[in-house]
Amino acid sequence: MPVTKSSYCPIAKSISYLGDRWTLIILRDILLLHKTRFKEFKASREQIASNILSIRLKMLLEEGFIEILNPLGTKKSRQYIATEKGIATLPILIELYLFSLHDIPASLFSEKELASQKMISENPTLFKENIVNGYLAFVKELKAGIGI
Repeated sequence: MPVTKSSYCPIAKSISYLGDRWTLIILRDILLLHKTRFKEFKASREQIASNILSIRLKMLLEEGFIEILNPLGTKKSRQYIATEKGIATLPILIELYLFSLHDIPASLFSEKELASQKMISENPTLFKENIVNGYLAFVKELKAGIGI
């Protein structure tokens, strides 16, 4: 990304990476839902268009938020995983979640989602640690499955 006058502001810089709806949805799907494949992202309830998804995945790759698990595989076998930089967005996702949580009727959530909401509200730090540890274990399993 070229250096511009606005890129000297940390908030403007962050918004240039994460300021659109789809980038955060993709990171949510990777970190919280353990989605790794194009078709899994495409199947999200928000229904991202294929061309937009391709553009966002490319940007996330180029900016170091995600990487391809097995770059030698075919396009169909390609799996995307979060890097350290991608995992560092988790607190942002949690805060956005907490910000809007009370605007959504509880009746729309499953029991599992309600339990997660309680844990996030009571101890966001513990929730973040659990998510990161669970994600890292998930990635370790993926890598073991392909011999990495």
